[in-house]
Amino acid sequence: MADFMKVAKSKIDASAGELNTISQEIWSHPELNFNEHHAHEVLTDYLEKEGFNVERHFVLDTAFRATFGSDNAGPNICVICEYDALPEIGHACGHNLIAECGVAAGIGIKAALEASGNKYGKVTVLGTPGEEGGGGKKRLIKANAFVGIAVAMMAHPYRYNVPRPIALSMTVLVIKFQGKASHAAAAPWDGNNALDAAVTCYQSISNMRQQMKPACRVHGIFTNGGAAPNIIPEQAELTYYLRAVDENELAMLKKKVEACAEGAAIATECKVEMWTWGSNANVITNSLLVDIYEKYARDLAVHWSEHDLIFGSTDFGNTSYVVPGIHPLFRITGGANIHAREFMATAGAPEAQAPTLIQAKALAMTAIELLQPSGQDTLKKIQKEFKETVSKLPMPDMGD
Repeated sequence: MADFMKVAKSKIDASAGELNTISQEIWSHPELNFNEHHAHEVLTDYLEKEGFNVERHFVLDTAFRATFGSDNAGPNICVICEYDALPEIGHACGHNLIAECGVAAGIGIKAALEASGNKYGKVTVLGTPGEEGGGGKKRLIKANAFVGIAVAMMAHPYRYNVPRPIALSMTVLVIKFQGKASHAAAAPWDGNNALDAAVTCYQSISNMRQQMKPACRVHGIFTNGGAAPNIIPEQAELTYYLRAVDENELAMLKKKVEACAEGAAIATECKVEMWTWGSNANVITNSLLVDIYEKYARDLAVHWSEHDLIFGSTDFGNTSYVVPGIHPLFRITGGANIHAREFMATAGAPEAQAPTLIQAKALAMTAIELLQPSGQDTLKKIQKEFKETVSKLPMPDMGD
């Protein structure tokens, strides 16, 4: 096994220049969710050149599946690429590095399989578009893209090294108030102020924060506040992101926020309508799988942060409900946080390359251990932990 791991690491090192080119191509051509056409072409062209069987436009126009090996020989290990950017601030979430890391791990695992005589299993590099608000992985889940996969892994750039981040369940809640328009000076008493309802709702939610659990997050904006100052606003609208540690906690949080909206409607004699979209499940980190990853990351001189860190939300959470998975964070900067222009600059800097390839090696070595005959018992234990954990939780919404 040590020889196969050496082969994987050597392949990644030998390909460092090409991998950096891929990352730079994606970074310098930021594309929003489900419009990642250039990134799709760059990634699939390279994987095809490297000898993978590539299915372009897999399920979704900018998704892909690249495979090597045989299902009959052993388990199918999946490494995930993301490559969509953010509006206005480009790759400020570092998805160019996630893509590079996934491809690098994939070619490393493929090299090890080739060195074994292709007798140990299969590697899948799965390109998942639309992570930033699009829920691309949920659409792939609904199309059974993860059926037959033993484990799924990816690594995300950050400001700390965190092997087991807390990625929260989330949903988007839209709150729309309907009032009655009237002249704001001549006859304000004839109106019902929907903006007052929205302001009251906003303030009520803010007042409720003291009673929220520490990991809960509620953050929102006004998306409609009326048409003109001399018209009593007949419509007003808020959009909130609600987040909690799991689906059960999220349901309780949502109920409390909805009560704030209903109370505001009663207080202002308005009507309220609410709906949700864009939900992501919390990430279930498989402890046995991440133990293996941590072992090899330590061997590569990765030092873990002591932070018990909450890391937003991701559609990888939904993936972790259908297949055992890990989603470690790796440090590329000690300064800016994700979704900041400074992080965008760092994601495209030469200094980001070494930590990205270290993560690729750690993921590849994890996969190689599981692909060995000796890894089959470990895989069974990973699957057992996964099934026991998921059986105790409500299945998250896999809709768009």
